[in-house]
Amino acid sequence: MRLLSVVAVASLLPAAPSAAQAQVQAGTTYYVDSRAGDDGAAGTSATAPWRSLDRVNQADLKPGDAVSLKRGSRWTGSLTLEADGTPARPIVIQPYGKGPLARISGRGANCVVVSGDHWRIGGVRASGCQWAGFEVAGDDNHLIGVRADGNVTGVWVTPSGSRNTIRGSQIVGNNRMSVNDEGGDNDSGAFGVLLNGDDNVVTGNTITGSHAASHDYVMDGAAVEIYNGDRNLVTYNKAHNNETFTELGAQKGKTATGNVFAFNVVTSTLRQGSFLVTRGPGHVVGPVKGTIAVHNSVYLPARKTIGWSCHDGCSPSILKLRNNVVSVGGQAGYEDGKGADEGGSVYQATSTRFKLGPRSVMADPRLTSRTDLRPRPGSPALGRAFPLSAAWYGGKALTRDITGRPLPATPAAGAHQP
Repeated sequence: MRLLSVVAVASLLPAAPSAAQAQVQAGTTYYVDSRAGDDGAAGTSATAPWRSLDRVNQADLKPGDAVSLKRGSRWTGSLTLEADGTPARPIVIQPYGKGPLARISGRGANCVVVSGDHWRIGGVRASGCQWAGFEVAGDDNHLIGVRADGNVTGVWVTPSGSRNTIRGSQIVGNNRMSVNDEGGDNDSGAFGVLLNGDDNVVTGNTITGSHAASHDYVMDGAAVEIYNGDRNLVTYNKAHNNETFTELGAQKGKTATGNVFAFNVVTSTLRQGSFLVTRGPGHVVGPVKGTIAVHNSVYLPARKTIGWSCHDGCSPSILKLRNNVVSVGGQAGYEDGKGADEGGSVYQATSTRFKLGPRSVMADPRLTSRTDLRPRPGSPALGRAFPLSAAWYGGKALTRDITGRPLPATPAAGAHQP
């Protein structure tokens, strides 16, 4: 089973260059300080920094160059990153100095717009932007240790964006709607990450507060929304108080095929919510084909909750679930049609609308606490899961639990191994 095309799994933890490589690859480092800078300065030292984003946007950046943003700086506008780096010599955005992350905000534009390829972006906050905190339209870019808050979508990977990685970042309180009107079943917004592109990786992030009031749905939002994107990998994320963890859809002629969700921990104290929502061919934004959800841990105690929903023509070709722990106050899961391909999981709920698969059970998963979803001794999750090939997770490098433990020969269901 080959669920993902060549996603650069090794790029999740890129090796540091040797000293010799660093010397060869080093370019020019430019410094930017919103308070003490001067756009007429050379910009090539911390003692003579530039002042504005416009000066950075106009710079002729080359592979191997770096732009260092002074911590505590604040700008209104857009940082537009159009140049191309190379795999060996990416162009870098990085912090310097002490204090909070440099902050870019303003409703006039998306705050950080990446149309170039091979950028490595870290140490910057995009807050209260026009629509997206980070708009990624290029390929092979890395957002590492960034923060996005107060946007319609924290990170938007556009239809042209492929093989990008969002890792180790804080994607918090992106709780604005872009469409919110009465009737029409068309409200939209409050996305932590929105993936319209293919072969992207969302891993090791904290995603919280992706929810907003909606005329059509009462509340709306998603930690990771996928629309038309194929073969994206969403793994090792900690998600809290999002309206749903993931919702998938596709316009006619598209499929959002082969997206994988593995080793995510999903919790909420909201009054309603869900883990995963996907659609068959009978839905206006279906079918969504080949979705995999494996080794996730979910705790949503409110009554208006559902673990997973596969509707309007569900079938094994639409959704496969393995080795999950799903504890909800409402419905464990819903399927129609031929139903999903499910097994090796533990469910706790007040109702269910699907047929339990092999090794799955309805039982108290005996989790450590409401926020710590590790199974306690005696949990039915222990030893229940199916051993699976690396293809289920997106590659051999990902056959570890959310803490980094290798999967044993007889694994536990859920994101944590004992």
